[in-house]
Amino acid sequence: MKRYALLIALGALTACDQPQEGKPVLRTEIGSGVAEDLDEAPERDSACRDVTFEKVKLTHCVADPAKHRISTALGPKEGEPFRSLANLAAGREAEAPLVAFAVNGGMFDGEGKPIGYYVENGDRQKELNRNEGPGNFHLKPNGVFFGTGSKWEIRTSDDFYSNVGDRPNFGTQSGPMLVIDGKLHPEIAENGPSKAIRNGVGIDKDGRAHFVISNAPLSFGVLARFFRDELKTPDALFLDGNVSALWDPAKDRLDLGAPLGPLIVVENKE
Repeated sequence: MKRYALLIALGALTACDQPQEGKPVLRTEIGSGVAEDLDEAPERDSACRDVTFEKVKLTHCVADPAKHRISTALGPKEGEPFRSLANLAAGREAEAPLVAFAVNGGMFDGEGKPIGYYVENGDRQKELNRNEGPGNFHLKPNGVFFGTGSKWEIRTSDDFYSNVGDRPNFGTQSGPMLVIDGKLHPEIAENGPSKAIRNGVGIDKDGRAHFVISNAPLSFGVLARFFRDELKTPDALFLDGNVSALWDPAKDRLDLGAPLGPLIVVENKE
């Protein structure tokens, strides 16, 4: 089994302390900044693939309810937030083969804590945020990605408030929605001037969760159209921008960069 001795990047990094996008992330292969032991690990299939859409390079990862389970992770039990995928990976070294991939999962304050609805292992740590305000989070409608067992959903925050009575096993709120009932968010331009490394999640008609992270700056419009036109997801939610990061153990990819908040972990079922 490969073991990860993770290096934490030094520097004056600013957290996503407003409901806006954070600072840039450094894309890296684990082998470029991580010491490994010499034990050979068995070949593992990645749930992620590289694609190009409208001339922008993306990484597309699929969580299948038949093969995977999803959870949220903020930090060690009764500890401070992880703030990075590197810290998450270090804390789960012995369980690494179970992890299919992990991504940042919503917007957060200066301490790395969620600014919107957040549930981890059935424990609601933050209530639904329906307030008005600045930044992408408050570009209504925003939404909630949540689920229990093998059923995963994305709903607008108002829909979630009105129609979801039972607390899910996991949930995270972010914004804006990218696709709503098969239509693009009404405030998203076709190809607006704001370009950034961005990521999001969408659910298709078969209940699979599609996670997408750009490997080059792109607009909201391009990201939203990829979910609608290529992945055919009726609903898709923006997770964050600039700080967006991916851990894909099968491909030895571990993105380092600005401090993160909530994380979404996709595990292989045993």
